[in-house]
Amino acid sequence: MSISLERGAGILMPISSLSSPYGIGTLGEDAYRFADWLKEAGQKYWQVLPVGPTSYGDSPYQSYSAFAGNPYFIDLDTLVKEGCLAKEDMDLVWYEKEDSVDYSKLFENRACVLRKAFHNSRHREDYHYHNFCNENAFWLEDYSLFMAAKAYFSYKPWSEWDDDIKFRNYDAIQRYKGMLSEDIDFWKFCQFKFFEQWSKFKNYVNELGIKIIGDIPLYVSLDSVDVWANERLFEMDDRKRPTLVAGVPPDCFSEDGQLWGNPIYRWSQMEAENFDWWRKRMSSVCKLYDVIRIDHFIGIVRYYAIPFGSENAKTGEWRMGPGERLTRIIDEIAYNAAIIAEDLGVLVPPVRELMQKMNWPGMKILEFAFDSGVTNEYLPHNYKSDCTVLYAGTHDNDTIVGFVNSAPDYVCKYVKEYLDTENEKDIPREMIKACYQSIARTVIIQMQDVLELDTHARINMPATTGSNWCWRMKPGSLKTEDALWLKKKAEIYGR
Repeated sequence: MSISLERGAGILMPISSLSSPYGIGTLGEDAYRFADWLKEAGQKYWQVLPVGPTSYGDSPYQSYSAFAGNPYFIDLDTLVKEGCLAKEDMDLVWYEKEDSVDYSKLFENRACVLRKAFHNSRHREDYHYHNFCNENAFWLEDYSLFMAAKAYFSYKPWSEWDDDIKFRNYDAIQRYKGMLSEDIDFWKFCQFKFFEQWSKFKNYVNELGIKIIGDIPLYVSLDSVDVWANERLFEMDDRKRPTLVAGVPPDCFSEDGQLWGNPIYRWSQMEAENFDWWRKRMSSVCKLYDVIRIDHFIGIVRYYAIPFGSENAKTGEWRMGPGERLTRIIDEIAYNAAIIAEDLGVLVPPVRELMQKMNWPGMKILEFAFDSGVTNEYLPHNYKSDCTVLYAGTHDNDTIVGFVNSAPDYVCKYVKEYLDTENEKDIPREMIKACYQSIARTVIIQMQDVLELDTHARINMPATTGSNWCWRMKPGSLKTEDALWLKKKAEIYGR
């Protein structure tokens, strides 16, 4: 049985958003320094979002693998200390702006540097490496072949590969394994280094009394090893084309609904296999995180299925998911972790009932609270239970400063009235304080809101592409005065 969250506060800060001289946040010195700052700030939680390898679009919610770690997060300075790299190997242009990730430069440079580390490493003589490969073979073998083949086919989606490897013909699999053996070993090496560094990082964070919150997207990407290697578990035809994809129906915010494009699980097959894939997924995730936030939890109870090839989400229909049959297994596997159910959206009674039965907290967003009067369910005075996780805003929301700058006048007026302030500049701190004052058991604040940054620091604008997942904290941003302010509020409000 999963554990419960204690009353406390935390910060949402993706690993990618940490400051770093190498273009993107890593599991290096800046990650440890941020953990120290969290401790100084009296924080109990660090939410990092998914940490898997990102695909086209750079979203951590569209990953090449539900099990692998992101090689971009491997700390290069650690590899220098281990003798795998020389300092001059990193003398490359990693970014143009120190507060933004340049994914094109990372794609050009990071693999080249990691390959140097791979060739200089003596990992083949390291029994820890061989143990890692053996213990994770159930996903690592397919993942490393998938990534090697993807590079071989110029990073095209697996659906555009040659038919023999696309359909995983046995002879073709053996041939590609032989032909790409060096590259396959490279991708295994990257995973070994990621998890080696993650383990040390997590131990350090936990020793400070801080728990790591990580997300798992409900669905996986179509262009992922999970689908390529396990098509029987997804609604696919005999040509390995999806027949149904995920999304949400039209609503007042979107006339056409949202067409996500992720393949729908074939739940009947999942259940026939006693949810073995989900058991392995949860076991793997529990090694990464102390608290697991299940993204789009609603889809476990009922899911919106859209015929593949549809232009929009209007043609979809609701279907029943596995519900408690799956959540009981998740609860069983995640016995040493806490669960958060991301329940944003229109909730039908079965969703609320299942969350209550599992005693899993849902979510509230304070930025959603000020547009419909005093009965708005997101206003703290309307919370009926402490079994909730309250955010001022998540990675999908604007920063507080950006929210205030773009909100209609009537919303800004009510925000000021509710927070009892006349000065717009005070709103970020007053909103954080309102979260801390609430009965919500757990409060999570974006780091950008502690720093009082505007819209340019927004992490993600849903249903858009281009500049998402790019924000990075500038070096020198961690201030003791901010930490002490948060710590004082945590003490005052029992967090």
